Amino acid sequence: MKHRVFLTRKLPDEGLAMLKEKCHVEVNPYDRILTKEEIIEGLKDKDGLLCLLTDNIDSEVICSNPHLKAIANYAAGYNNIDIKTASKRNIPVTNTPGVLTESTADLTWSLILSVARRIVEGDKLCREKKFNGWAPMFMLGSDIWGKTLGIIGMGRIGQAVARRAQGFNMKILYNSKRRLADEEKKLNMTFVSFEELLKESDFITLHVPLNSETKHLIGSKEFCIMKRTSFLINTSRGEIIEEKALLKALECSEIRGAGLDVYEKEPVITEGLIGLENVILLPHIGSATVETRTRMAVMAVENLLTALDGKIPPNIVNKEIYNNCKISAS
Repeated sequence: MKHRVFLTRKLPDEGLAMLKEKCHVEVNPYDRILTKEEIIEGLKDKDGLLCLLTDNIDSEVICSNPHLKAIANYAAGYNNIDIKTASKRNIPVTNTPGVLTESTADLTWSLILSVARRIVEGDKLCREKKFNGWAPMFMLGSDIWGKTLGIIGMGRIGQAVARRAQGFNMKILYNSKRRLADEEKKLNMTFVSFEELLKESDFITLHVPLNSETKHLIGSKEFCIMKRTSFLINTSRGEIIEEKALLKALECSEIRGAGLDVYEKEPVITEGLIGLENVILLPHIGSATVETRTRMAVMAVENLLTALDGKIPPNIVNKEIYNNCKISAS
């Protein structure tokens, strides 16, 4: 008998076809984020849930269906899911790590280049037919070559960003929960304290997960430490930056600029940021390439199908639920 699965949003075709071949699938018919009540309704009589980072899968949602067997998150992060409740009910939760590393690193560099060289501002000026010719002091930006790049969080994406920095002859500083001696040699980077990184870096890019330790990691205190000529880039999670403090720092020239792909209260953007020219705002597109989103779909579906078959999925978040169970690995 086929398992019944609920999808909170339509997936790329390759992943959706894989799932439909093995399961009875119900997909959110609306092109929008579902309410909690709609997710609970969709979960009725389902064995599995495939959800997005934009879905709040809290205790109420998880407990609404006593027969729920697995949750697959279509994202590398999983702070949108109540892992504790899922684990109490022995429900495996999975994510899609690694697959979006290179795409997100590419976008990080897109933001670095764009904010330093005022690309968006220049494009807008040309479209508005305000370009009146070259001039010595016209549209001056900042060099990237030879500058200091500070990377906060040296996981897969942080390392991918550091690899790309080699082409710009940059001095690389990093701060992470653990020191990576081998990677330091390969990528010619230096481990420093959090405060030293803020103080010395020309470009600071964030690549840490969102948790109690990293929420509002960057706020008023940190902006006071940074160089007034520095740029802040965030492609990780919006709540890592205290957005009102960022707005003040940009308005008062405490830092030179910022590039954001994520927001503290996404999709809402702090009022005032939109009117500033020294910040680039993107609509959370770090993994938004055809290739990456398709790989994410396939990975999420494989995770879900494996869990529904009673095996340990390859990208399990709460593996501890299997400690006292005799279940084979996939």
